[in-house]
Amino acid sequence: MEELVIRDADVVDGSGDPSYRADVVVDRGRIVSIVKEAAAAGCQRPKARRELDAEGLTLSPGFIDMHAHSDLALLRDPDHSAKAAQGVTLEVLGQDGLSYAPVDDRTLAEVRRAITGWNGHGDDIDFDWRSVGGYLDRLDRGIAVNAAYLIPQGTVRALVVGWEDREATPEELARMRQLIAEGMEQGAVGMSSGLTYTPGMYAKDAELTELCRVVARYGGYYCPHHRSYGAGALEAYAEMVALTREAGCSLHLAHATMNFGVNEGRAPELLSLLDEALASGADISLDTYPYTPGCTTLVAMLPSWASEGGPEEILRRLADDEVSERIRHHLEVIGSDGCHGVPMEWDTIEIAGVTDPTLSHYVGRRLDSWATARHLLLTDRLAPSILQHVGHEDNVRTIMRHRVHTGGSDGILQGAKPHPRAYGTFPQYLGTYVRELGVLSLEECVAHLTSRPASRLRLPDRGLVKEGYRADLVLFDPRTVAPGSTFENPRRLPTGIPHVLVNGHFVIEDGHRTDALPGRAVRRSPMQRNTRLL
Repeated sequence: MEELVIRDADVVDGSGDPSYRADVVVDRGRIVSIVKEAAAAGCQRPKARRELDAEGLTLSPGFIDMHAHSDLALLRDPDHSAKAAQGVTLEVLGQDGLSYAPVDDRTLAEVRRAITGWNGHGDDIDFDWRSVGGYLDRLDRGIAVNAAYLIPQGTVRALVVGWEDREATPEELARMRQLIAEGMEQGAVGMSSGLTYTPGMYAKDAELTELCRVVARYGGYYCPHHRSYGAGALEAYAEMVALTREAGCSLHLAHATMNFGVNEGRAPELLSLLDEALASGADISLDTYPYTPGCTTLVAMLPSWASEGGPEEILRRLADDEVSERIRHHLEVIGSDGCHGVPMEWDTIEIAGVTDPTLSHYVGRRLDSWATARHLLLTDRLAPSILQHVGHEDNVRTIMRHRVHTGGSDGILQGAKPHPRAYGTFPQYLGTYVRELGVLSLEECVAHLTSRPASRLRLPDRGLVKEGYRADLVLFDPRTVAPGSTFENPRRLPTGIPHVLVNGHFVIEDGHRTDALPGRAVRRSPMQRNTRLL
């Protein structure tokens, strides 16, 4: 007898088609049968060892977070309700060109320092891996939800070239290509970049194109945080489209917002650019979060020249009064490339988290000057995370309607006052943008959050409620689903999502987190290796 039958669910299957009523049977981690309108038809109803009454609930595939920063959180916090309670059953890690594999001892220490604001120091983590495959094996020991991994181009560059602003030598480029190939062979789904973050931003297009050629030959995709989201944003999007077309590589645009005052009302221009490329054969998708403010680290705002050489060099420059004044001028007058070419408006920057407890009174406060920012960076040794209040609601709504749109939280889980998107992105889509605002229909929205990202990840058995598919499933009440998280209380869990299954196991049951750890690394589907690759 099968393990579970979910009775009388309103199934929104992820395809975008209209919902239907059905009994759905789960066994050994997969959907084994779907009996439509079983009660109304008077037919023999499926039986199982356990029955779950889903009357009044919508059953959909589990949500796929296309842009997550849970690289250490999944290991640190087995509960991981921040994502499990939202109905997320798969996260894509290794984002923005900086993560923890592949590394050597030196690079690992440098990366840990560089992205403390994203993931914490990591002092509570046993870094018992150095390769992409080793990290995926570590995830396979048991995590709350599934995870896929992008090879972080900035980390690869730090490992091979270092943190200097210079072109890679032919030998260094060959080594980076080899590392990308090894990571893809070990199961990565693609490569990410952070082209406003050091050291990834020091790579010229020719270098990135060569790395993307390797990714393409393994059937992966390129996910860039491109060179500007402010002044020059459209040019930066066009650059990534042209680069990946030259490389023959699929493109997924990370957190594809149109932020800052210079881009208000310009979302249609971005979508027109993408539509033209799509019409000519480009393979493009994108993700967004359903909020206006952004979130990153304070040190990321600095001009690239001030960040060359890595964390210790940044601190040395900040401590030098003359260099500090140059940084201030670049930020406030010229417009730092770290701040997307837009002159800094300090009152848009809110401190989200610090690691030094003596600075905790700054959390939740807006900055007033470079002097305060400099003090925080020096005292907290580059660790502060921030919210940046620069978004536009019309752009958010326009982009989320596009046919290649998917959902991504960009959720940073560190800090006393993180962005509420970390805990609320997916119920925000369902509750606010479907039920309250009608920006998307329920069927459209679920497709954006399930089958579309599964297609980008080339997952043959996830993203749909379909016989034979993995039982990554969420049951929610479309009348009540809503984010609990707010900017004032960002860690409150959502409402209206009573049940979540990962690989057929309940991780959320009757609204509470179970102790199950059924999540595993989701590796790239094997492909025939091109022997001419290198």
